[in-house]
Amino acid sequence: MSYDPLDHDFERGLHHRRTVLGDSWVERSLAGATSFNADFQNLITRFAWNEIWGRPGLDHKTRRAIVLSICTALGRWEEFDLHARAALLADAGSGLSPDELKEILMQSAIYAGVPAANTAFAHAQAILRDVAGQIGYPLAPASPAAVNHPGIGHEGRTASAPALHYSVRAPRSGKAPRHTVVLSHALGCDLTMWDALANTLAQDCRVIAYDHRGHGSSDAAPGPYAMAELADDAARLLRELDTGPVVWVGLSMGGMVGQELALRHPSLVRALVLANTTSAYPEAARAAWMQRIDTVRAHGIEAIADAVMERYFHPGFRAQAPATVARFRRRLTTTDAHGYVGCCNAVGHVDTTSRLGAIAVPTLVIAGELDQGTPVAMARTLAEAIAGAELVVLQEASHLSAIEQQGAFDAAVTRFTGAL
Repeated sequence: MSYDPLDHDFERGLHHRRTVLGDSWVERSLAGATSFNADFQNLITRFAWNEIWGRPGLDHKTRRAIVLSICTALGRWEEFDLHARAALLADAGSGLSPDELKEILMQSAIYAGVPAANTAFAHAQAILRDVAGQIGYPLAPASPAAVNHPGIGHEGRTASAPALHYSVRAPRSGKAPRHTVVLSHALGCDLTMWDALANTLAQDCRVIAYDHRGHGSSDAAPGPYAMAELADDAARLLRELDTGPVVWVGLSMGGMVGQELALRHPSLVRALVLANTTSAYPEAARAAWMQRIDTVRAHGIEAIADAVMERYFHPGFRAQAPATVARFRRRLTTTDAHGYVGCCNAVGHVDTTSRLGAIAVPTLVIAGELDQGTPVAMARTLAEAIAGAELVVLQEASHLSAIEQQGAFDAAVTRFTGAL
């Protein structure tokens, strides 16, 4: 029978303690142990650092966030300083960036109270000033009035008419943007349909989303509109924002605008993502668009709302996510009727098929396997006519594939933009 002199609970706890707080701090703590507090050091090492930090259910990064939130709420500032400093100096895999620490404190302001968060920010700033050189995060003066919500960006309206409402998200990396990406929405929607993808891309890209004329908070000029006008709207927006060539991501009407923009203003387009869209409709479908215009003029958008939702979302999604469908229905029915009709005319008369060969930028075409409005065959026409274009068909996706299959859609777009 053998006897192991090592206390494995203590050794494991000590390992986690070193990993989280760093060797230097742990060495100082152990060196300061006395006959009075050694029992306590043993206790916290075995139970806090082994029993809790040693559990695989949460990674160290998540546990750091929890500890900092609780310390803020309880006003445990000595412990807060210890864990905040360790988190900032740790490796990227288990540590926290200054921006992540900021988000923890912003969340704490709501759930632990503003006074507690105010104190936490003061402690965190003192630590950041001390470690700025080590982590490459110098604190610089900034105006609170100039701050934009990172999940929304800076909002504005074009000076040219009709005024277009837009948002611009700067890259959260703090570095020069990898690309400028423009997100162009579907008929009867607005720029908020892109919030999830916009925030994903804004990690290292400048991201612009905007409302088409007659939609959202953009002006509705007298109609009807032509697709060339919508493309020219996009061009003047990009020129006002001084974007240079952009990666254009457009779904449905947004993809039609992207095609026309690349043909009319090729110097403004770096690459295209054309999702759930077409270069032209057959005569029967064009007639259906004119019928939709007549119906809306006579009875309002409410008269077509249910039928549009059935086209936008397949039955399984409508059953699974009724609140999401209801949100898009509200957006559709509150869209300016004149603007909606004007854009219906542009969509119904889209015709770029014979000119697609002139598009000479990298292009990703995305289709939904269940899309009745712009079936896979229409996507294939685009992919075959644009040199080098790639076609991706999303399973279990209808017309608003970016909503129904958000993960797969976002992955396809980020892979494409990342390879440019």
